[in-house]
Amino acid sequence: MNKPVAVIILNWNGAKLLKEFLPSVCEHTNAQLADVIVADNGSTDDSLEVLKNEFPHVKTLVFDQNYGFAEGYNRAIKTCAQYKYTVLLNSDVKCAKGWLEPLYELCETQPDVAACQPKILSYNEPDKFEYAGAAGGFIDCLGYPYCRGRIFGSVETDNHQYDTAPIDIMWATGAALFVRTDTYIAVGGLDAKFFAHMEEIDLCWRIHLAGHKIKAVTSGTVYHLGGGSLPASNPRKTYLNFRNNLLLLHKNMPSKEGKRLLFIRRLYDTLAFFMFVAKFDFKNAKAVLNAHSDFKKMRKEYTTFPSKNLIGVLPGSDCNIIIDYYLKGRKTF
Repeated sequence: MNKPVAVIILNWNGAKLLKEFLPSVCEHTNAQLADVIVADNGSTDDSLEVLKNEFPHVKTLVFDQNYGFAEGYNRAIKTCAQYKYTVLLNSDVKCAKGWLEPLYELCETQPDVAACQPKILSYNEPDKFEYAGAAGGFIDCLGYPYCRGRIFGSVETDNHQYDTAPIDIMWATGAALFVRTDTYIAVGGLDAKFFAHMEEIDLCWRIHLAGHKIKAVTSGTVYHLGGGSLPASNPRKTYLNFRNNLLLLHKNMPSKEGKRLLFIRRLYDTLAFFMFVAKFDFKNAKAVLNAHSDFKKMRKEYTTFPSKNLIGVLPGSDCNIIIDYYLKGRKTF
């Protein structure tokens, strides 16, 4: 009889991370409930040797090349479609005892919930939330993502202020995303065109459009290293965040409302451009311009749009987080 949960870790040349983080995943993942599976994305380091010699009990999927984050997970999850639930778990995540059970129990008892996430704390500063996900993700009326525990650059200390019953959220972090496998496949999985950043928010928006709920379950905890690929000030990260946020709005809103919102966002992004210029940060200023230029090209690849406008309905989308944060000084959820 198959176990109900597949905990899938996508690995690419991450032998060092496997040695550091996989032991906690194996130790604290209920073996009666889940299989831990490493999907290797065409690694050229000694990842496969490490898995064979040090983690022989861990199942592996071996891909012939690096398909990237989104397509790598799409392939892995289709291969593991016999599992009722899938956890997309980053290779730099340390799991705490009992992290998985609350997520599983929630989805088993609430069939309208298609995805959820645990509390995400920082691996390097365990008393603080981790930037990417914290205690659950939201989106504001202009489509800017934020979290309980992290609004823009302000990250809170975890004083158990969000240790509540599960609550509705807009998006669950891709660092530890628990999702119904059939729903993931039905809505199309992760969009490989995003490459990196916000691809899980796009997935979650499509889950909402399909009529499902997403929740944060803070009774389970993991610790995410995060920031390993690109620091927040890196122009490449600025480019991806600005471009993908525009794509996110363009593809998930009705055409008329989407065009109206994207016009407003261009005005806000113009302000961001001049803020970078005022700081003599010309590389990030150029990244904003490049993001808009490439968005104009990429938006032509999306030709069908939903009939429902969820802005104003999605959790958190009844506020303007830019005004709240920068003008009203709101730094916490």
